[in-house]
Amino acid sequence: MSQDHLITVGGAGGFIGGALVADLLRKGHTRIRAIDIKPFSEWYQKFEEVENLQLDLADLANCRVAAKGAHTIYNLAADMGGMGFIENNKALCMLSVLINTHLCMAAKDAGVERFFYASSACVYNGDKQKNYDIPALKESDAYPALPEDGYGWEKLFSERMCRHFREDYGIATRVARYHNVYGPLGTWDGGREKAPAAICRKVALAKISGDHDIEIWGTGDQTRSFMYITDCVFGTQMLLNSDFVEPINIGSAEMVSINQLVDIAEDIAGIKLNRRYNLSAPKGVNGRSSDNTLIKQVFNWEPSTRLRDGLEITYKWIYDQIQQGAKSL
Repeated sequence: MSQDHLITVGGAGGFIGGALVADLLRKGHTRIRAIDIKPFSEWYQKFEEVENLQLDLADLANCRVAAKGAHTIYNLAADMGGMGFIENNKALCMLSVLINTHLCMAAKDAGVERFFYASSACVYNGDKQKNYDIPALKESDAYPALPEDGYGWEKLFSERMCRHFREDYGIATRVARYHNVYGPLGTWDGGREKAPAAICRKVALAKISGDHDIEIWGTGDQTRSFMYITDCVFGTQMLLNSDFVEPINIGSAEMVSINQLVDIAEDIAGIKLNRRYNLSAPKGVNGRSSDNTLIKQVFNWEPSTRLRDGLEITYKWIYDQIQQGAKSL
């Protein structure tokens, strides 16, 4: 892609969107349109050298503004959060379908050439995630469809929307299934944070306060894989600029239990905590991780940042935020 092509990033005020805009700037792209529904003061990262717009992309008219003159659209906009948010806001999560639908329509009418959609591992069939120690999920495991209620259904439907806009209208749509993205400059409290940030926050607070109790949702035996933000941003652009058209996993193959995640955070902080298990809290599926066979075959690459390394950076950033009296946006 030429560096003077106009790139629109939907959800640019969010964690992944902000990191993507930062990386595009580092790579010399000179025309970037950054859009988010949040007030500018709540954007995770904001860059004065790009065109920053506060718009609700669920509205078709705003999507036409987003798409005008654009060569590429990255759709990272969605109403979402960690498992606590997803399980308790299913209707809100479903309404994100308006964002992708209207962006696809506007992209078609504006002659946008490339369109990226950020899907999720939540599209995968729940029956294949009932055990803690399960085989990693490969792309074909999305069907027959039984995704996460609410959020997962919206993501799977929007994947199909992208496929049909590619087949019927010729837009080069690309779809990534993200697996639990984490890192600094992300959500770490307030109810929308994901497990790595939540655990880092709880461990940091225990370290600072001297209260060495920690609450863990579920039994702690649930397994996941977690992808560091730099791997996510690299894989996203690699896929967008490729000729590969099917949905593909972008996630780490390093599967750990939540208890093991706490172990790592404790080791980084240099403390041991008393664990209390909240069995009534949202915990999601029992087991989920990324099978990277396809992405290695197609791109000779996979997310490779070790969880211990990425979590150390994330923990230090969250610890500093707490010490400074900051609140997550």
